Amino acid sequence: MKLLIKNGHVIDPANGIDEVTNIFVENGVISEVGVDNDLDGLDIEIIDASGKIVAPGLVDMHVHLREPGQEYKEDIETGTRAAVCGGVTSVACMPNTDPVCDNETVVTYIKKRAEEVGYANVFPVGAISKGLEGKLLAEIGEMAFAGAVAVSDDGRPVENSGMMRRAIEYAKMFDVIVISHCEDPALGEGDMNEGAVATAMGLRGISPAAEEVMAARDILVAEAIGGRVHIAHISTRGTVELIREAKKRGVKVTCETCPHYFALTEEACMGFNTNAKMNPPLRTADDVAAIKEGLADGTIDCIVTDHAPHHPDEKQCEFGYAKNGIVGLETSLGLGIKCLVKEGVLTMSQLIEKMAVNPAHILGIAKGSLAVGQAADITIFDPEKPWTVDITKLHSKGKNSPYDGFELFGKPEYVIVNGEVIVNQFELMR
Repeated sequence: MKLLIKNGHVIDPANGIDEVTNIFVENGVISEVGVDNDLDGLDIEIIDASGKIVAPGLVDMHVHLREPGQEYKEDIETGTRAAVCGGVTSVACMPNTDPVCDNETVVTYIKKRAEEVGYANVFPVGAISKGLEGKLLAEIGEMAFAGAVAVSDDGRPVENSGMMRRAIEYAKMFDVIVISHCEDPALGEGDMNEGAVATAMGLRGISPAAEEVMAARDILVAEAIGGRVHIAHISTRGTVELIREAKKRGVKVTCETCPHYFALTEEACMGFNTNAKMNPPLRTADDVAAIKEGLADGTIDCIVTDHAPHHPDEKQCEFGYAKNGIVGLETSLGLGIKCLVKEGVLTMSQLIEKMAVNPAHILGIAKGSLAVGQAADITIFDPEKPWTVDITKLHSKGKNSPYDGFELFGKPEYVIVNGEVIVNQFELMR
């Protein structure tokens, strides 16, 4: 299998490339960068990427694929199909499945199932505690040897500080990262962000302190033992400031945010819009500004989706009973271009760094790069070409998106995974 991608604007932050050039792919790996157009005459597939960005395939380190056990919401096949249609060629899937991914058997099942039906590369995340109950530490080493790239009790906080300390210590031994869902349950009992909008709607508010208190604790625990911690889906100004100051002190802390925390505010919940209900909740305009500041100055390392598909029955109900979460794999790149690049918050190279390079580096996986010898995971898109979100056409089983009707930019036109063209001019090839 040979493929020539020619005349594209190649942006590869990992290798300092930001220029119009060609890429030659052979046997599933990148063979040459900057290759001559003379290869046109050979028996190879050619993609003319003139006027388009050629970037490493995006890496989303926070995705809920729901399999095993909740396939009525999503499964590995449909979730990875949605991923590639959004330009995402690698995903790390969270462990809150049924059964919980807290042992070697489930990790192995997810990897095998992904090899059988997946469109994108799938990297399992194991649980910190058995059953996500926060009582007994899961077999972190066993899961790491089976292929887990991180551990997390995402969806639930690790309330016990001693448990979090032990998790960070054990994860350090096996060179995997702890991803912390920062939430103090006593402060987090509510339906949406605490403030005027919640009061006007008659809903229970969730204090920003619910996130910030636990973020501060995990930073201090990691600092005390010299371990690494990654703070998931940050949403408040206070959390951004905590992480910024911790990094200045040399704490080994990284973090991520999601497009909804820089694209939407709590006002999206008006009219009891359950597709805007999530945890952490949408915050204020000031928090959105702080998230953008954190992205611009490097405090926030990654942009992820926290892709959380739900069945319509779990969203089309009273706001207080609706499940938290939205789907995001197919809209993340477009929102990044619209809300960050076009607004001058990030350059295109910086956006790709936060959506591909940094997540791969934090997880310790050989992705997010167009270096010679790397697996050919590539996304090609026109950042000036608008497209309109239609939730009925999403490839995910979940249609719970607040972006229906939004005009975005840069829908991936070609997506290549391990040298195979999976998306060709917006069409799935298999």
